[in-house]
Amino acid sequence: MRERLAEVVEEALKVIAAASSAEAVEEARIRYLGKKGVLTQVLRGMGSLSAAERPVVGKLANESKERLEQALAARSAFLKQEEKAARLAAERIDVTLPGVLPHLGGMHPLTRVRTEIEDIFLGLGYQIVEGPEVELEYYNFEALNFPKDHPARDMQDTFFITDEVLLRTHTSPVQVRTFEKTAPGVPVRIIAPGKVYREDDDATHSPMFNQVEGFAVDTRITLGDLKGTLVHFVREMFGERRMRFRPSFFPFTEPSAEVDISCVICGGDGCRVCSHTGWLEILGAGMIHPRVLEVAGYDAEEVSGFAFGMGIERVAMLKYGIDNIRLFFDNDLRFLNQF
Repeated sequence: MRERLAEVVEEALKVIAAASSAEAVEEARIRYLGKKGVLTQVLRGMGSLSAAERPVVGKLANESKERLEQALAARSAFLKQEEKAARLAAERIDVTLPGVLPHLGGMHPLTRVRTEIEDIFLGLGYQIVEGPEVELEYYNFEALNFPKDHPARDMQDTFFITDEVLLRTHTSPVQVRTFEKTAPGVPVRIIAPGKVYREDDDATHSPMFNQVEGFAVDTRITLGDLKGTLVHFVREMFGERRMRFRPSFFPFTEPSAEVDISCVICGGDGCRVCSHTGWLEILGAGMIHPRVLEVAGYDAEEVSGFAFGMGIERVAMLKYGIDNIRLFFDNDLRFLNQF
């Protein structure tokens, strides 16, 4: 019995030592220590031993079983460590290698141009004021000298919500709201950027677009102040460029003018972009109509002011030579990545 136990232990230790995986170790355990294992079968023969031999063989059997369990545990731990080392080697990362930079977003061209416009006028002492996009008909039209049924209202195709509520067609209502909050006689220099809405939709117009309204009110403000302000703006935005002021009509300014700059593409020589005129329209402006000042509570005999308005998309299209306004809203990265 003793010799057989020794043979089983020696054989089992060789099998355990040769096990190359956790599955092989488990197979060795079942083969030698399982209910039908080799060692178990040997120990069942202890019934044939004498009373004197049983304690000795029993002690030897327990030692043999403990020895095999230790060998199994040691081999299992070794294989786990070996597997971990192999996995770490396979997953090794060289932290000295240069990383892959993620794609970084950029400022949208409309945001870029709006910020540039704001910075120019902030440098002139203007304040930035915003107003509601859902506006009352009074602020959008009537207070700006658009009487009901006046033909000038046809110049702006309006989205009406009710007879008295609409989506604003320009940011000029901010002018009226600012006048209401300002004590008469207090100088005002404001720009009002924001979204506006009209029923336009083609290569150069969008149902929703961005506009900047600017206005200044004080004593002794003249048309020369307006021209000087806009000349400064054009130089800051487009560099040295020829300008011209053409007579025009707006209900809330008198006199009124359209402002053109020499074509940014051909420099004024004439091309398809400027319809071979050499000029591109950039904004509308004029002296604030006395009636608008009076509605706001000002004495039109004592104060005067000017106003101007421009589309941010229009400025961006001229600045970057873009011929289709829809490109600003398509979210095409091939276009946006250029800015």
